[in-house]
Amino acid sequence: MTAVTSKDEAATKAQSAAAPSPFPPIADYAFLSDCHTGALVAPDGAIDWLCIPSFDSPSVFGSLLDRQAGFFRLGPFGIAHPTARAYEPGTNVLVTTWKTPSGWLLVRDALTIGPWEHEDAITPHTRPPADDDADHMLVRTAECLDGHVEVELVCEPVFDYGRVPAEWAAVDGRHAADASGAGQRFRLQSDLQLGIQGERVRARHVLQPGDRAFCALSWAEELATPQDVDEARARLKSTTRFWRNWLSTARIPDHQLRDPIQRSALTIKGLTYMPTGATVAALTTSLPETPGGERNWDYRYTWMRDTTFTLQALHYLNLNWEAEEFMEFIADLEPTDDGSLQIMYGIDGRRDLTESTRDELTGYAGARPVRVGNGAFDQRQNDVFGAVLDSILLHTQHGDRLPTRLWPIVQSQAECATNIWQEPDQGIWEARGKPQHYVSSKLMCWVALDRAAKVAEMRGDPETQATWQKTAEEIRADILEHGVRDGVLRQHYETDALDASNLLAAIFGFLPGDDETLRKSVEAIATDLTEDGFVLRYRTGETDDGLSGKEGTFLICSFWLVSALAVVGEPQRARDLMERLLRVASPLGLYAEEFDASTGRHLGNFPQAFSHLALIEAAARLIIPEMMEEY
Repeated sequence: MTAVTSKDEAATKAQSAAAPSPFPPIADYAFLSDCHTGALVAPDGAIDWLCIPSFDSPSVFGSLLDRQAGFFRLGPFGIAHPTARAYEPGTNVLVTTWKTPSGWLLVRDALTIGPWEHEDAITPHTRPPADDDADHMLVRTAECLDGHVEVELVCEPVFDYGRVPAEWAAVDGRHAADASGAGQRFRLQSDLQLGIQGERVRARHVLQPGDRAFCALSWAEELATPQDVDEARARLKSTTRFWRNWLSTARIPDHQLRDPIQRSALTIKGLTYMPTGATVAALTTSLPETPGGERNWDYRYTWMRDTTFTLQALHYLNLNWEAEEFMEFIADLEPTDDGSLQIMYGIDGRRDLTESTRDELTGYAGARPVRVGNGAFDQRQNDVFGAVLDSILLHTQHGDRLPTRLWPIVQSQAECATNIWQEPDQGIWEARGKPQHYVSSKLMCWVALDRAAKVAEMRGDPETQATWQKTAEEIRADILEHGVRDGVLRQHYETDALDASNLLAAIFGFLPGDDETLRKSVEAIATDLTEDGFVLRYRTGETDDGLSGKEGTFLICSFWLVSALAVVGEPQRARDLMERLLRVASPLGLYAEEFDASTGRHLGNFPQAFSHLALIEAAARLIIPEMMEEY
């Protein structure tokens, strides 16, 4: 007798990350940036995600989250699969090569950057402008390399996250048109013959060998655009020069890990909001952690817990200007009523990140809801103090001085950590269940007081140093008494469950590398909290996080395990895991938040800053000892 599957059973059946779908795999997207906003380019040449004028603005192209929410394609007509895609070496400029039945086509894409000329009225700076800044335009060129190729341009924006179709108006005969809607406006300029067809603009043209064409979208002042292909190519060249000049300032060792470090550095820079110095956690919102599920979040904001990893990476790479700008952003943030910093802020420093849903959108491959804003912004997460104070110590040690405006932050965050470390919270993973005494939260409170004490020592304040160090030791003793079972650090005081965030005990020096509890904790996570060798942040069936559905392995946790293995004296195991992690990077060297070990697909928001920051930190743990052995 054949079993009948009910609708409810079908609805609850787990969806494979590799299920047939009109949505491209997350890892197949290319990332563009001008350090004000970013775009994702699908393999077929379509811009499927772009928010203007800044990272957290409403999308104008949102096909990433609904196939009818807008896109902008330039490529060969009738051909959707390119032959090759790569970044211009040392840049965030994309080069796509196409083989068609009749010829070869090369397309270049960039959010362009050029010499700074005047104050930016589109996204005003609160920091001193650098020598180069965003042009506020997306420039694309096409060149026929051989044979002949019919090129197609299709621009179909839908403003306000797919809610408002564009209204088009011709500007200059057949070569320019303006799209407007939901209070936004941009210009499309091209040397192709444009035609307005309802809510979209199209163009088709056959290129012969050596022929070139361009198109550009502009939301710049007065909607300035390139007027011909030579000017478009000049803007691309200027952008290439910017990225290469910037990368040349980074200190990257001549090592086999050089290329992934460089790509991670370019990605982190690309996720930096130049006007304020903030860094977004990821370019996107609502890419699912569970295929077809509800674990979909908006990551276009700055998390305080990222601060220390950001500062570690920037100082390791000798990117001191970016480190200084980031610390200035932190210093400008408005604290809460009790003097603590929120766990996250908007890239402009705003505190209110109220979460809403866009229920009219299908979500990526059916993953709903699509969220805008992040409801965790006002959660109590006690790890935030450690992240902030560790970053201040790193910055102070690197510059050998403590900026005047940072000492009050040290005092206020140390006081907050002192007052709350004994209280339960939502934990580092922002669980939406009952507050618990999470070990990693208390560990980071230990980091807060330990680092504050070191800053006080540098400042020549032994009395304050002794007070804070005494509290740090009280926290350490409490964790070892209540947070350890069978010699292993547990997720929180009331469970035997494991949590990958306890790998931070190795990374932040909570226990020495030869400590038995630390070694057993790292081994337990490596053995019992992994899938196919990749690390889960926790097992969802053992954790009340307020959500349903299984999730993938967390890439940051796997990179943390690399670091932790190096700390506890397992360098070869660390190298082996690092090698596996490098093998699962996207075709363009990028990482999302999670990795589905069963299918090899990336999950979660993309590209994910935390994943790339953890890669740099793990690489440093491997490289530095190797370099020291040479001397």
